[in-house]
Amino acid sequence: MNNPLDNSAANPFEIAKQAAASIAELTGVANHDIALTLGSGWAKAADLIGETVATVDAAQIVGFSAPAVQGHVATIRSIKLPSGKHALVLGARTHYYEGHGVRRVAHGVRTAAATGAKTMILTNGAGGIKETWKPGTPVLISDHINLTADSPLEGAKFVDLTDLYSKRLRELARTVDASLDEGVYCQFRGPHYETPAEVQMAKHIGGHIVGMSTSLEAIAAREAGMEILGLSLITNLAAGIQKEPLSHAEVLQAGKDAESRISALLAQIVAKI
Repeated sequence: MNNPLDNSAANPFEIAKQAAASIAELTGVANHDIALTLGSGWAKAADLIGETVATVDAAQIVGFSAPAVQGHVATIRSIKLPSGKHALVLGARTHYYEGHGVRRVAHGVRTAAATGAKTMILTNGAGGIKETWKPGTPVLISDHINLTADSPLEGAKFVDLTDLYSKRLRELARTVDASLDEGVYCQFRGPHYETPAEVQMAKHIGGHIVGMSTSLEAIAAREAGMEILGLSLITNLAAGIQKEPLSHAEVLQAGKDAESRISALLAQIVAKI
């Protein structure tokens, strides 16, 4: 199936509006208030935050396709929260390394904004640089370093990224768990894992977390005027910090082991937003 976002002449915001209209029709929910992209280890949160109103195959929605990564779900869910608000859970994340271009990466966020969502929660599984972070540790993202050499912004759009990851939402998260640490997320292009030298580079330029998602999505969310909360699950220590070779199986297992605990944490945070 051809994806309209692969056409350089297409307007990505119009396609996001079309996707939002389809979501409203298929879910019966005219507007959503909060959106969540649930990365490795975080998926169970969708079962805990409220009552699922509708589950849609993401491939039915323009601009979306089934995720290429094992451990990610291929659905979009509309959930009614106990507060009466509605949350949109995006399971079909497109990663930059899939080679579809940054428009596809940003499409989920832009669609969420077009549904009316004012808050964007971005989660991921990532490598940790701080040796005190053991696998299974959830960490708040305080800032990021975008090492993809790309941006979802097109043309002369100058968007301020000060406090990109909302201080207010990080403080709110700590009312649920005061022990939550935070750090700067470095997005590499992937899909290969970082070399030990690249991890040391990230450390020296101020990074604490290394991964392959989130930063480009966060920029698109800020462009759309959304307030952003970022959370990483440390699935392993980064290359060179951890002496054993890295593997995707290890990432999936760490996510599975921590899933119940971090999903409950995220559900409690969502309840306070």
